[in-house]
Amino acid sequence: MMKKVYVTRKLPEAVLQSLRQQCEVTLWDEEDTPVPREVLLERLSDADGLLCLLTERIDEELLNAAPNLKVVSNMAVGYNNIDVAAATKRGIAVTNTPGVLTETTADLTFALLLATSRRLIEASDYLRKGDWKTWSPMQLTGLDIYGATLGIIGMGRIGEAVAKRAAGFDMNILYYNRSRKPEAEKSLGIVYADMDTLLGSSDFIVVLTPYSPETVNLIGAEQFALMKRTAVLINTARGGIVNEDALYEALTCGRIWAAGLDVFESEPIAPNHRLLGLPNVTALPHIGSASVQTRTKMAMLAVQNLALAVNGQKPKHLVNPEIAAAL
Repeated sequence: MMKKVYVTRKLPEAVLQSLRQQCEVTLWDEEDTPVPREVLLERLSDADGLLCLLTERIDEELLNAAPNLKVVSNMAVGYNNIDVAAATKRGIAVTNTPGVLTETTADLTFALLLATSRRLIEASDYLRKGDWKTWSPMQLTGLDIYGATLGIIGMGRIGEAVAKRAAGFDMNILYYNRSRKPEAEKSLGIVYADMDTLLGSSDFIVVLTPYSPETVNLIGAEQFALMKRTAVLINTARGGIVNEDALYEALTCGRIWAAGLDVFESEPIAPNHRLLGLPNVTALPHIGSASVQTRTKMAMLAVQNLALAVNGQKPKHLVNPEIAAAL
């Protein structure tokens, strides 16, 4: 008998077809609407596996409602939406989809850096609203990227990919990471710096560190006080790493020049959120990995993880490897 799995969002048909050949699939097929909590609780009552997104909160209540659950396959690299300890306690595998989104997220990160520094969204809106009446020397002037100093906080795969792109702009690249990366220093020409030095020396600061209890509010008022007044902050990692109250204060009082944000503490962010009202904020709806090719690869990897674990085999990307023996 095929195992029962529940999928919380519509996926590409080719990906779903692959899963249907291995499992009995039920899905929430509203493409742009998260599955309601009550529906998810009901559907998991007899499910062997779950494929979910960051929009679903997988906690004790949900796991208690899923007595047959063997795996939670998260279609994301991060998994702070899942109570991993609670899943592990129940012998439930938790999987993610790392690796496939590195280059796409690095592309988006650098695009956001460019858009923020050169005020591209603001300039486009200026033109479309009919405000462009003449040319003047300092009209909509931004900041140069070429030859500037870039500070990368979190030198993982995406950090290294961003550094490669920055090298093409002849940027001086500093990085801060939990551990040094000697090989990357040699191959990429990057320089390790402590956090305070990086913050004080960088023209552009990119946050790429994983979300964890240790990185919550990693960038707050104290860190903004160290930055140049012309600094630009880019966050494509996770909301909550940058304290939004401190960021708002830094942007409104001229403590830093601008910010480019793809992630927020609460998502989706409210349209009336005060950060969105600032002209020196370029904001995107968490689209770091949003290319057709990458999202399809992520979905396929999530399906592979799900199918393996639900059928008693070890998935490739296991977040809690201590439960492997129970599979």
